Amino acid sequence: MIKKKYTYKHTTYACYLGYVTQAIINNLAPLFFYIFHVSYGIDYEQLGFLIIANFVTQIAADIWATRYADRVGYRKCMAAAHFFSFIGLVSLGTLPFLLGNVYAGLIISVILYAAGGGLIEVVVSPIVEALPSDNKAGSMSLLHSFYCWGQMLVVLISTALLRVIGSGRWHVIPLVWSLLPLFNLFYFLNVPILPLVEKGKEIKMRELFRHPSFYLFILLMICAGASELTMSQWSSFFAEKGLGVSKLFGDLLGPGLFALYMALGRFIYGIWGNRIPIRKALMVCSALCVISYLITVFSPMPLLSLISCSFTGITVSLMWPGTFSLSSATFPRGGTLMFGILAICGDIGCSAGPWITGMISGYIVRGNRFMNFLPDKNMDIEQHAIHMGLLVAVAFPLIMLASLLLYRVFTRKHMNRIK
Repeated sequence: MIKKKYTYKHTTYACYLGYVTQAIINNLAPLFFYIFHVSYGIDYEQLGFLIIANFVTQIAADIWATRYADRVGYRKCMAAAHFFSFIGLVSLGTLPFLLGNVYAGLIISVILYAAGGGLIEVVVSPIVEALPSDNKAGSMSLLHSFYCWGQMLVVLISTALLRVIGSGRWHVIPLVWSLLPLFNLFYFLNVPILPLVEKGKEIKMRELFRHPSFYLFILLMICAGASELTMSQWSSFFAEKGLGVSKLFGDLLGPGLFALYMALGRFIYGIWGNRIPIRKALMVCSALCVISYLITVFSPMPLLSLISCSFTGITVSLMWPGTFSLSSATFPRGGTLMFGILAICGDIGCSAGPWITGMISGYIVRGNRFMNFLPDKNMDIEQHAIHMGLLVAVAFPLIMLASLLLYRVFTRKHMNRIK
C-alpha cells in the first residue's frame, strides 16, 4: 500500500480546519444561552461568566504556548489542542447531567475545550505565515475567513439540529461537533510544518517591548477582539430578547449572517487584498463598525437593528487578521512570541467585551436604570438592558480607529529600531 504524500497544501487545509474547530469552541455554547437561561435559570452574569471562563482559559493557554510552543514543536501543540477540544466538546454534551449541577458541568467543559482553543490560536497563524506565499496578508486573511465559515456552519447546522431534535436535546449537538477536532488531530500528525523564524534569530521579549509601536498593536488586538466577539456572542440573545424574534430567525439573522459577512470580508481581502493597504482597510472597517453598533442600538425598527447587527460582521472581518499582518510586516522577526502575545491581548478583548456588555445589562436590570435613554419607550427592562450593554461596547472600535491614526506617527519615529 502506497503511503499518501502530504504537501504544504495539506498543511494549509489542516490549519483551515483548525480555525473551524476554534469557531466551534467560541460560538457553539452561546447558541444555547437562551436555553440555559430559560431551562436552567442561568442568569445574565452567569452567561457572561461562561464567555469569560472560555477566554481566560484561552489566555492561559496562549501564555503557555508563547513561552513553550517553539520548544515543544508546532505539531505536538496542534495535536494537544485538538485533543482538548475533542474532550471539551464531549464533556459539554455529558458533564452537565452527569454531575447533577448543570452550571458546574458547563464551566468544566468550557475550560477543557478553551485550553485547546488557546493553543490553536497561537500556533495556527505562525504555521501559515511560515508557508511559501507571495501575499502574506492575503493568506492570513484567507486563513481567518475559515473561522467565519466555521462559525456560520456552527450556527446553521446547530440551529437545524435544534429544530429537528428539539431544544431539550441540545446536548447531542456538541457530541456531533466533537468529531471534527478528533479528525484534525490525526491530520496534523502527518502534514509538513515549517518554522516561522530561523532558530536563534527570533526577537526577544525585552526587545519587543522596547518598541512603543508594539504597545499600539497590543491595544489594537484588545479592541479587535472586543469589537468582534461582543456582537458575535450576544447577537443571538439580542435578537431573541432585545428584538423579540424567534430562536430560529434570531440565530440565522443574528450570528448566522454575522458570520457570513465576516467570512466574505476576509475571503475577499484574501483574494484581492494586495490591492488595498492593510492599515487603510483597518481604518475603514473601524469607522464602519462604530456606525453599525450605533444603528443596532438606536434604530427604532427591529429589522434595521438586526440587519445592522449582522452587517457588523463585515466591519470586524479584517480587525484580527489585519492586525496580525500589520504587526508581522512591522516586526518581521516577531515569530511565535509576537503572535502569542497578540493572541493573548486579543483574548483579553474577546473576554472583556462580552463580559462588560453582560455586566452592564445585568446592572440595568437590577436597578431599573436609564429607561429613558433609548428612543423606543415600549421596550421592557431586559430589552433595554441588552441595548445599553451593546452601546457601551462602541468604545472599542472607536479606540481602534484612533490607534490606527497614531500608527504612522509611531512607526515613522521608531522604524529604524524595529528591523
